[in-house]
Amino acid sequence: MTLFDHAGIDLSAGPDWRAEERMMAELGGLVCGVDEVGRGPLAGPVVAAAVILDPVRVPVGLNDSKKLTEKARVRLAAEIREVALAVSIAEASVEEIDTINILEAAMLAMRRAVAGLAVRPLGALVDGNRDPLIGITTETLVKGDARSLSIAAASIVAKVFRDELMKNLAEKHPEYGWDRNAGYGVPVHLEALKLVGVTPFHRKSFAPIRDILHQQNTLTD
Repeated sequence: MTLFDHAGIDLSAGPDWRAEERMMAELGGLVCGVDEVGRGPLAGPVVAAAVILDPVRVPVGLNDSKKLTEKARVRLAAEIREVALAVSIAEASVEEIDTINILEAAMLAMRRAVAGLAVRPLGALVDGNRDPLIGITTETLVKGDARSLSIAAASIVAKVFRDELMKNLAEKHPEYGWDRNAGYGVPVHLEALKLVGVTPFHRKSFAPIRDILHQQNTLTD
């Protein structure tokens, strides 16, 4: 039995509108869903999205982006952009990740995403267990992309955007396979790092990259 079974949360049923409905009733206004993607990769920015869904035009099939096929994600991301009341996407750069650490960079990207919404929400539902200090009423939901339709929408938009970004970077640096691995440390990527080296798009504070740079500095000393 999992933590969610104990809490009475049925993740198999998929995300629903309960958290949004409750929060909107409490606040008397609109609520956005917020999620980020890209904490784990060795390369590329971390990306966050904030989405305010229209309660009467919620796309069918929203779910945790990781549970959807690429084709379904791309289709849903386009539909979300078309029918949502507001969508905002923001990044925290590789340089920011290396300066303030990946967790703080993810929080920064979330704040930027909410700040970029054309419509100002009164509340936010945020995936995870940490409040990014957005400046409005916030509720964190562990596994929120499997529980909240708004967070699921944000997760889809963020992932499709970042995957496309990494595919574009792969055109400049095809050796690492970023168009297929989105910058994660899979064997092909790690092998290319050994053979080709580190690019400006790699996160120098992450252990595999840091170790390679340390070895290079040792050899040149």
